[in-house]
Amino acid sequence: MKKILLKNSNIINNDATVDKNKDIYIENSRIVKIIDTNNFNLCCENVDNNDSCEIIDCSTYYVSPGLVNLHSHAAMNIFKGIAEDVTIDDWFNKEIFPYESKLQPEDIYNGVKLAILEMLNNGVTAFADHYFGQESVLKAAMDSKIRIDLASTIFGLAPNYKEQLQNAKEFISKNRNISSRVNLRLGPHAPYTCPGEILSEIVNTAKELNVGIHLHVSETKEQVDTSLDQTKKTPFEVLYESGGFDINTIVAHGLWVEENDIKYLNDKTYFAFCPKTYMKLAMGEGNIYKYHDRINYSFGTDGGASSNTLNPLEQARLFALNGKFINNDSESFKIKDIWKHLMDGHKALAFNTGEIKEGKDADIIIWDLNRPNTFPIYNPVISILYSSNSENVLYTMIEGEFIKYKGKLTLDEKEVLNNISNVQSSILERGKGKSNVNY
Repeated sequence: MKKILLKNSNIINNDATVDKNKDIYIENSRIVKIIDTNNFNLCCENVDNNDSCEIIDCSTYYVSPGLVNLHSHAAMNIFKGIAEDVTIDDWFNKEIFPYESKLQPEDIYNGVKLAILEMLNNGVTAFADHYFGQESVLKAAMDSKIRIDLASTIFGLAPNYKEQLQNAKEFISKNRNISSRVNLRLGPHAPYTCPGEILSEIVNTAKELNVGIHLHVSETKEQVDTSLDQTKKTPFEVLYESGGFDINTIVAHGLWVEENDIKYLNDKTYFAFCPKTYMKLAMGEGNIYKYHDRINYSFGTDGGASSNTLNPLEQARLFALNGKFINNDSESFKIKDIWKHLMDGHKALAFNTGEIKEGKDADIIIWDLNRPNTFPIYNPVISILYSSNSENVLYTMIEGEFIKYKGKLTLDEKEVLNNISNVQSSILERGKGKSNVNY
């Protein structure tokens, strides 16, 4: 693989500090050496701009780890804009679930490709996805060269639950070592769709396979109230009793986590907050703004049908602003803390990423903040979190391979968009089907 030297770099650390004038030498997908610019000849005497080593002058740019989208349903990008201004119950039961019931594998593949284009453009280098049609999702991710943490969705109350679980087991066994950019886990949909013994069976299967789980928990107050009425337990208590906190677990949302639930959480558990979805579907402010400092969390985008955009930075921005507003405290949800939690998405996944540090895989963004929307630059992290957009992402690399180069994606955007136009026509022509699932 080509050698790369990022000269005169300004490195943004995970604590939001900046190390200036550093040379970053990348070889064989990893960050091999970081040293003061003036001293780099001590470890790399013969590096020049030739076919084997590309040199990029980063003196006017900023370098950070790539972004993680910690909760997504990437294929749902094909439903972006199809269900608007409706209640959350109608959104699921009258719109999304009926349309999903008629999805074909090629629809899922093309929907994921579209989502990945948008994510890569925004500097996302890894995403955690929770969906069915996992073969199509995986193929789209591998064809696009992005990292994926893929949870095969399992609906425990569906008539074919046992078949879903068996298929997920076989999928993991077949593909678990397919690529260094792929991590697999089980995806029980939620405690209310995988109740009691079913959730325990899925968790035990995950333990046998030595993988984690990714599921939706306490999304709405109604879910919590119903769980208490039916089982005398919160959804988090149900998850705890199933053994779900014994393994690596991504909790999607957890918006209505109760204070008593927090005692079940540990370092293996990460929440993925998706505030844009909560706002759009009027899910309430929940309790996460009250208990956020007692929870490990990062940010996800949810599906394109509920958030309409796939940018974890936007979600982090909304979370910080909502937190200040809801708590009536402008000194809370500080920039440095939000940046740290944004980077914590890497900790939730099993990849060797998340820091600009020797030995780490080179999943990197080079930011150009010398643009009207992010200039002047008093603090680059403030500029990125509160002002940036995809145009500020000049380069994105994954394992030392450029996926976005000089502001342009290396993938064929036109082909993806043409395919999506055909998918859109097919979705409307097929219409809605009958779903076996209720929200």
